[in-house]
Amino acid sequence: MGVLYWISTGLISIFLVISSYSYIFHSTTIEGIKDLGFPDFFRIQLAILKIIAAILLLIPNIPVSVKEWCYAGIAFFLITAVVAHVAHKDGIGILLLLCALFIVLITSYVTFRTHYTSL
Repeated sequence: MGVLYWISTGLISIFLVISSYSYIFHSTTIEGIKDLGFPDFFRIQLAILKIIAAILLLIPNIPVSVKEWCYAGIAFFLITAVVAHVAHKDGIGILLLLCALFIVLITSYVTFRTHYTSL
Protein backbone atom coordinates (compact mmCIF):
# COMPACT_ATOMS: atom_id res chain seq x y z
CA MET A 1 0.00 0.00 0.00
CA GLY A 2 1.06 3.56 -0.48
CA VAL A 3 2.81 6.03 1.76
CA LEU A 4 -0.33 8.16 2.16
CA TYR A 5 -2.23 5.13 3.47
CA TRP A 6 0.41 4.31 6.06
CA ILE A 7 0.83 7.91 7.22
CA SER A 8 -2.91 8.51 7.60
CA THR A 9 -3.54 5.09 9.16
CA GLY A 10 -0.59 5.56 11.50
CA LEU A 11 -1.90 8.96 12.62
CA ILE A 12 -5.37 7.56 13.29
CA SER A 13 -3.91 4.60 15.17
CA ILE A 14 -1.67 6.85 17.28
CA PHE A 15 -4.68 9.03 18.12
CA LEU A 16 -6.71 5.96 19.10
CA VAL A 17 -3.98 4.59 21.39
CA ILE A 18 -3.27 7.96 23.05
CA SER A 19 -6.98 8.55 23.48
CA SER A 20 -7.45 5.10 25.02
CA TYR A 21 -4.60 5.68 27.43
CA SER A 22 -6.14 9.00 28.41
CA TYR A 23 -9.57 7.41 28.90
CA ILE A 24 -8.09 4.96 31.40
CA PHE A 25 -5.36 6.89 33.23
CA HIS A 26 -5.99 10.67 33.09
CA SER A 27 -8.37 11.97 35.72
CA THR A 28 -9.20 15.11 33.72
CA THR A 29 -10.27 13.01 30.73
CA ILE A 30 -12.27 10.68 32.96
CA GLU A 31 -14.07 13.65 34.52
CA GLY A 32 -14.55 15.23 31.11
CA ILE A 33 -16.29 12.13 29.80
CA LYS A 34 -18.54 12.12 32.86
CA ASP A 35 -19.29 15.81 32.27
CA LEU A 36 -20.36 14.97 28.72
CA GLY A 37 -22.97 12.66 30.26
CA PHE A 38 -21.51 9.28 29.37
CA PRO A 39 -21.48 6.46 31.95
CA ASP A 40 -18.17 5.13 33.23
CA PHE A 41 -18.57 1.72 31.59
CA PHE A 42 -18.84 3.47 28.21
CA ARG A 43 -15.44 5.12 28.77
CA ILE A 44 -13.80 1.73 29.41
CA GLN A 45 -15.63 0.15 26.48
CA LEU A 46 -14.48 2.92 24.13
CA ALA A 47 -10.89 2.64 25.33
CA ILE A 48 -10.80 -1.11 24.63
CA LEU A 49 -12.51 -0.77 21.25
CA LYS A 50 -10.14 2.00 20.19
CA ILE A 51 -7.10 -0.15 20.97
CA ILE A 52 -8.59 -3.08 19.04
CA ALA A 53 -9.38 -0.83 16.06
CA ALA A 54 -5.85 0.64 16.06
CA ILE A 55 -4.31 -2.82 16.02
CA LEU A 56 -6.64 -4.15 13.32
CA LEU A 57 -6.00 -1.15 11.06
CA LEU A 58 -2.24 -1.63 11.28
CA ILE A 59 -2.18 -5.38 10.56
CA PRO A 60 -1.99 -5.78 6.77
CA ASN A 61 -3.65 -9.20 6.34
CA ILE A 62 -6.90 -8.51 8.17
CA PRO A 63 -9.97 -9.21 5.99
CA VAL A 64 -11.34 -6.17 4.16
CA SER A 65 -14.75 -6.44 5.85
CA VAL A 66 -13.17 -6.33 9.31
CA LYS A 67 -11.14 -3.24 8.41
CA GLU A 68 -14.28 -1.58 7.03
CA TRP A 69 -16.06 -2.19 10.34
CA CYS A 70 -13.08 -0.58 12.10
CA TYR A 71 -13.36 2.47 9.85
CA ALA A 72 -17.11 2.64 10.47
CA GLY A 73 -16.66 2.36 14.24
CA ILE A 74 -14.04 5.10 14.30
CA ALA A 75 -16.25 7.33 12.13
CA PHE A 76 -19.20 6.76 14.49
CA PHE A 77 -16.97 7.61 17.45
CA LEU A 78 -15.78 10.85 15.85
CA ILE A 79 -19.30 11.90 14.88
CA THR A 80 -20.58 11.10 18.38
CA ALA A 81 -17.69 13.07 19.88
CA VAL A 82 -18.57 16.11 17.75
CA VAL A 83 -22.22 15.92 18.80
CA ALA A 84 -21.30 15.49 22.48
CA HIS A 85 -18.86 18.42 22.45
CA VAL A 86 -21.31 20.69 20.63
CA ALA A 87 -24.06 19.77 23.10
CA HIS A 88 -21.66 20.47 25.96
CA LYS A 89 -20.79 23.84 24.35
CA ASP A 90 -17.07 23.09 24.30
CA GLY A 91 -14.61 25.30 22.45
CA ILE A 92 -14.00 25.32 18.73
CA GLY A 93 -10.53 23.79 19.17
CA ILE A 94 -11.81 20.31 20.01
CA LEU A 95 -14.23 20.47 17.08
CA LEU A 96 -11.46 21.43 14.67
CA LEU A 97 -9.32 18.57 15.97
CA LEU A 98 -12.16 16.09 15.51
CA CYS A 99 -12.84 17.37 11.99
CA ALA A 100 -9.15 17.09 11.13
CA LEU A 101 -9.11 13.52 12.46
CA PHE A 102 -12.18 12.74 10.37
CA ILE A 103 -10.37 13.99 7.26
CA VAL A 104 -7.35 11.83 8.13
CA LEU A 105 -9.69 8.85 8.63
CA ILE A 106 -11.32 9.46 5.24
CA THR A 107 -7.87 9.68 3.65
CA SER A 108 -6.88 6.36 5.22
CA TYR A 109 -10.12 4.71 4.09
CA VAL A 110 -9.99 6.04 0.52
CA THR A 111 -6.37 4.96 0.06
CA PHE A 112 -7.22 1.57 1.60
CA ARG A 113 -10.18 1.09 -0.78
CA THR A 114 -8.14 2.28 -3.76
CA HIS A 115 -5.60 -0.44 -3.08
CA TYR A 116 -8.16 -3.23 -2.73
CA THR A 117 -10.29 -2.25 -5.72
CA SER A 118 -7.22 -2.24 -7.95
CA LEU A 119 -6.32 -5.86 -7.13
